[in-house]
Amino acid sequence: MNSEIILITISGEDKPGVTNAITTILGKYNATILDIGQADIHHSLSLGILFKTPDDSNSGNILKEVLFKCNELNMHVRFKPVSEENYENWVNRQGKSRYIVTILGKVIGAQQLAMVTRELAQQGLNIDSIKRLTGRPSIHEEGENLRSCIELSVRGELKDKNLLSEQFMILTSREGIDISFQKDNIYRRNRRLICFDMDSTLIKTEVIDELADRAGVGEQVRAITESAMRGEIDFTESFAQRVALLKGLDVNVMEEIARNLPIMEGADRLMSVLKMCGYKIAILSGGFTYFGNYLKKRFDMDYVYANELEIADGKLTGHYVGDVVDGKRKAELLKLIAQVEKIQLEQVIAVGDGANDLPMLNSAGLGIAFHAKPKVKESASQSISTIGLDGILYFLGFRDIHIDQEI
Repeated sequence: MNSEIILITISGEDKPGVTNAITTILGKYNATILDIGQADIHHSLSLGILFKTPDDSNSGNILKEVLFKCNELNMHVRFKPVSEENYENWVNRQGKSRYIVTILGKVIGAQQLAMVTRELAQQGLNIDSIKRLTGRPSIHEEGENLRSCIELSVRGELKDKNLLSEQFMILTSREGIDISFQKDNIYRRNRRLICFDMDSTLIKTEVIDELADRAGVGEQVRAITESAMRGEIDFTESFAQRVALLKGLDVNVMEEIARNLPIMEGADRLMSVLKMCGYKIAILSGGFTYFGNYLKKRFDMDYVYANELEIADGKLTGHYVGDVVDGKRKAELLKLIAQVEKIQLEQVIAVGDGANDLPMLNSAGLGIAFHAKPKVKESASQSISTIGLDGILYFLGFRDIHIDQEI
């Protein structure tokens, strides 16, 4: 008797021993399992097993025993024969490109998921699997820590990546969700270095604005800062203008500001996981080394590169020492650290919010615009605007169930 390929689909209330019972029967008849998958949603099990019978096997006996066992377990079962031609065609499709789509927001509704999956379908991409990365939400839960994340594994030949990016950008802006689209490759699962901007990324403020407030020139400095972040004026020029306005400020003010830096939501959770998983962590900032070193100590970081303010007689002179860490320099430093640590650029993550962060965001394997200006979001490959810094963990595939067990 020729071998047969059969797909078994089993569904019903989840309970221990279902998979064991079915595979025991298949093993009894020396069947070969070609594929297997299982999902459990609210105690409801869906189990699929694709198997091939041996040449001398009586497939009828296998199906009869599986049917009796499922009836005993009060499970529903369906059998579907699969031709060798269809199976081989399915195997050959495994060579197509694979992508990971991560949908992140405070709440993800059915309509939002429908919009995202519609765009994928129009690109000819097929969804292979869907996972929820965040914990199960309570229907009574309220507050600022609401978060929902769904990860889709998709496969196919992408028709127009630029069009898909444009449509996802429209959805993120209109629907209040974040959508990450990444190639599913070995680097995506093996990131090793993450480089952060500091001001308005790791902390909720621009330190130079805090210094300016103490010096009585807050409005002037903020206007220059906003213009620079929008990319309207050169960063180095804007930096020199703002530092000049700080002339005469007492350096003791810096310590007081450092002790009270407002840390960005999710930063502590993110850093705990990254350090636990062995990531190298760097600050590459257009801000100041003094405050970067404070954060380095707090989060046990590995590198800090920022700007050094010139001090004379205990007061700021209105000048800086050395070259400015601008956008170009950030990208250079990112590549240098990766080289020193023997890390491929594809394994590097960069996170920032301003126009001067774009060079390093575009140099990294994963560049994330965090609560960024529209111009920055449009130019970056990925963005997060709905929740805190720990949203980065979901873009890396981490799940709440694993994170919360370890930290």
